Amino acid sequence: MLGPIEFILAGVLVGFCVGITGVGGGSLMTPILITLLKVEPHIAIGTDLLYAAISKFCGSLVHAKKMNIVWPIVIWLAVGSIPASLITHWVLENYLSQSTHYKAVLTMVLGFMLTLTGVSIIFRSSVEKFFNKYRKNELPDMTKDLVKVDFKSGKKRALIIIMGVVLGVFVTLSSVGAGAFGVMALILLFPNLPMIRIIGSDVVHAVLLTLVAGLGHMSAGNVDFTLLGWLLMGSIPAIVIGTLISSRMPEKLIRKILGITLFCLGLNFILHPVKSKPAQPTQPAVTAPMEKTQSV
Repeated sequence: MLGPIEFILAGVLVGFCVGITGVGGGSLMTPILITLLKVEPHIAIGTDLLYAAISKFCGSLVHAKKMNIVWPIVIWLAVGSIPASLITHWVLENYLSQSTHYKAVLTMVLGFMLTLTGVSIIFRSSVEKFFNKYRKNELPDMTKDLVKVDFKSGKKRALIIIMGVVLGVFVTLSSVGAGAFGVMALILLFPNLPMIRIIGSDVVHAVLLTLVAGLGHMSAGNVDFTLLGWLLMGSIPAIVIGTLISSRMPEKLIRKILGITLFCLGLNFILHPVKSKPAQPTQPAVTAPMEKTQSV
């Protein structure tokens, strides 16, 4: 029977990967909980969302202190992602939560997002190099256009809101995508923006999105607070240690291994989704035959 030690070790493993590579929080924690620790998919996703919100909040404070956050990006992402998350949760609760396909849908969406995240991690440097060749001669911080009222800024805002909607839906369904996948999308939208500002903006938006999505799952009873406590107990010290020694570790190699692992896990969830056990038919109650009354 699994106990606190296994959950703390899972937190240590995930926290260490996050500290070294900056990615792998939600995308690694949920499949570990489902595959290795045998946690039900909806509980794993709901718990991981609150875990991500709490753990990323600490990182967001550091980025805020260093002025790495582009607030227009965060705001327009949230305009799309927060309503999308709330609507997705409402659909889950009212139309899918009682279905026998509930767990299968969640794990297949999880698998899809894991494969995308794995690909984005593996080929991130290649994608960055490709788009670096086609950079426009614009200001490094072209996000100032987002507060202007003109066609160009309106088009950019619309793209960010659409990206927020996509993240809101898939993060609520799978707890994956707010990190590595969000960063890749921002790189495509803002190729001239310094990477540290993209990461800072993505982390702050991820805190907002995972908190809203996590609270939605909590209202449905999909959060195990005891499990959440054990995961945080293991991961927070590991994140600090991983960050301190990250300069001495082969970060690129670890990132490749992490990306390949997530890709393989994603394929496994797509091909072999977790299925609910069919409901056992209720046996009709057997009533004792009534004794015939003999007429006198």
